[in-house]
Amino acid sequence: MSPTVIVIAAAAIALVAVLWYFAVYNDFVRLRNLIAESWKQVDVELQRRHDLVPNLVATVERAAAFERGTLEAVTTARNHARSLAGDPGQVGAGIDRVATAENTLTAALSQLSALAEQYPDLGAIQNYVALQRELSDVEDRIAAARRLYNANVRALNTKVQSIPAAMVASLHHVSPEQYFEISTPEARAAIPVDRLFRT
Repeated sequence: MSPTVIVIAAAAIALVAVLWYFAVYNDFVRLRNLIAESWKQVDVELQRRHDLVPNLVATVERAAAFERGTLEAVTTARNHARSLAGDPGQVGAGIDRVATAENTLTAALSQLSALAEQYPDLGAIQNYVALQRELSDVEDRIAAARRLYNANVRALNTKVQSIPAAMVASLHHVSPEQYFEISTPEARAAIPVDRLFRT
């Protein structure tokens, strides 16, 4: 083999390695941006829920004024969750704080929903029924946004942990992201069938 062929082969191998390196690096950049974008969508849906809670609490307060503990728990949980909204540390280490606050709010809202069973008059209030439906729709949108976010996190984490891309991740300090998960038993609990068909 002539020296020219060896030099050309070495140059081709080096070019392929450099192109692979840039492709992997750019893929990490793309995945990071997708995670940030999908987190913003989660944040928008969480904000919708935060905005709905005061109206729901005010409606329940008029119908069941003596249930102060439940209403205060919902208001406190909502205010804490809202205080974390827009926090620049949310993507990354702040996911745990946001998830904990949102799980607390979910548990408080489930207690609020249980009031409708204790006080049939509350279910008859048109505004309450409309707010409950809207809250249910928002919860569905939050779940969809969370699934998209978690799918993007999974794609990044898989790439960070795969060889040989892990070498590029290590060089540029790209670390795995955290999933946004529901961890409260109340939020994971199935809704009784008889509640699904009440109006």
